[in-house]
Amino acid sequence: MTSPGDGAPADATAAAADGAAPRGAAPQGTAPQGTAPQGTAPEGAASAAQHDADPRGAAPAGRTADVLLRPLVDADLDALEDMEEALFGAGAWSRASLAEEIAGPGRWYVGAQDRASGELVGYAGLWFDGYDGQVMTVGTRPDAQGRGVGRMLLDALLDHARELGAGDVLLEVRVDNEPALRLYERAGFERFGRRKGYYQPENVDAWTMRRKA
Repeated sequence: MTSPGDGAPADATAAAADGAAPRGAAPQGTAPQGTAPQGTAPEGAASAAQHDADPRGAAPAGRTADVLLRPLVDADLDALEDMEEALFGAGAWSRASLAEEIAGPGRWYVGAQDRASGELVGYAGLWFDGYDGQVMTVGTRPDAQGRGVGRMLLDALLDHARELGAGDVLLEVRVDNEPALRLYERAGFERFGRRKGYYQPENVDAWTMRRKA
């Protein structure tokens, strides 16, 4: 994910002046980064964001996810804040930034709710600028990883981008996040650039990736 108004980085690409920047992208108040996607997450997160949670992709036999995908609402903020802290640490978005992202123009955020417990175990967001889609973040709660939740969330973002008529879908991912890179490459994303020191405060480079919607 890319970090919103508090300066934390995000794993997804461009941010509009009214919302959070994708993980690793510029902070709130900056303009979008053009076609450069912003983000994917490290192990423990799947992602478009710097900490894409559940980057392992397909679930092992016998561990498929039994979750309901639904739009995120303000009542999810407590759970989102907890997952942000667990997945992104210093790069976590603030509660205010999360609230702005959920309701921001051009944004579409979806949550994965465990059917058995009713708890939110994952979330992902897309930003559409009228031309391309930007993965803002993908994250799966640590205890729910390895069940394919991250891939389900990513597929939901891609489906929504196609419904919107997006040309490409873009994202950024940490260069050292091999699990997330595998997830994105399996989903058809290709690397097309490298951003120096994209993720702050860790000062880690990001691969920019894209695929046709």
